[in-house]
Amino acid sequence: MAAKAEKDPKTGKWLIQYRYTDWQGNRKKSTKRGFNTKREAEEWLQTFLVTQQADFNMMFEDFLKIYYADMETRLREHTMRTKKYIIDLKVLPFFGKMKMNEIKAADIRKWQNKLIQQGYAPTYLRTINNQVSALFNYAVKYYDLPNNPCRKAGSIGKGKADEMQFWTKEEFDKFVDTVMNKQQSYMAFMTLFWTGMRLGELLALNVGDVDFEKRTISITKSYQRMSGRDVITEPKTPRSKRSITIPQFLVIDLQDYVNSMYGVEKEDRLFPITKYYLEHEMQRGIKQSGVKRIRIHDIRHSHASMLVELGFSPLEIANRLGHEKIETTLNTYSHLYPNKQEQLADRLDAQYREGLQ
Repeated sequence: MAAKAEKDPKTGKWLIQYRYTDWQGNRKKSTKRGFNTKREAEEWLQTFLVTQQADFNMMFEDFLKIYYADMETRLREHTMRTKKYIIDLKVLPFFGKMKMNEIKAADIRKWQNKLIQQGYAPTYLRTINNQVSALFNYAVKYYDLPNNPCRKAGSIGKGKADEMQFWTKEEFDKFVDTVMNKQQSYMAFMTLFWTGMRLGELLALNVGDVDFEKRTISITKSYQRMSGRDVITEPKTPRSKRSITIPQFLVIDLQDYVNSMYGVEKEDRLFPITKYYLEHEMQRGIKQSGVKRIRIHDIRHSHASMLVELGFSPLEIANRLGHEKIETTLNTYSHLYPNKQEQLADRLDAQYREGLQ
């Protein structure tokens, strides 16, 4: 491998030119610029060459760089940040200096036991474990690692919380009365509860997304606050792009709210606030109203549970919530349906008896 580090006359920074063979056996030539010192350039090259070889004698921390580089082109920015946060904090310290081909099921179980001892929630344990298993699945599928040690080790935690938390309409009414003194907070919570949209979808709304004549809100994007900047992304899934029809009272309330916004334009954000602000407002309202503590995302569950109670089908609910598959709706809310099955059977029984009269 030929390599040469030298100063870039245009910038005064160091660059390094090099030839290498990638993991598929292809010979390539490239240049990397922007280093402050010659040593920094040469150290970068050594790390880069390790990641290109994809030899499973490599350390876990080196393969992780390959994994991240590939995933960054395929995942949404927020999803990638979450993945990195979990792996860098909960996984890398344990496996970082271990060789990929020497990590066995016993090592996975030792790491799992350490996590369990930390007292994390079962759902969070499952999330962390899934991130590690996904990385090893990637190594097996694309780089021919013989097997995924996580499969033999087994999983930890639970995929779902034991009990879904949500508010009834009565509980929501009690809560929302306490935040009426701030119109922006009041309208944000009213919109969340009566549409079931995701928080990111709410925060991405522009004034022009509300059609007051057709009584609809168009969901076409999602909002994230990352590293102090506003980031607008595609919605969570393709079916998340949808038009939500809203009740007339919400149309009137939203119209009054928009009219109160001085000099507002259609492209302006409808709710120019952050998740942190709404979380603070939610805790204020919960404390004052005395209702049970739930998360902002649980307001979406509250809307869905209300639709179940009103007798709407899983398909109708899936379309309104923007679920990619109806199975998501059924898996999430199936426990709310048993009494509906009894009501259905009772109505069939009544129909049968009418025919006998």
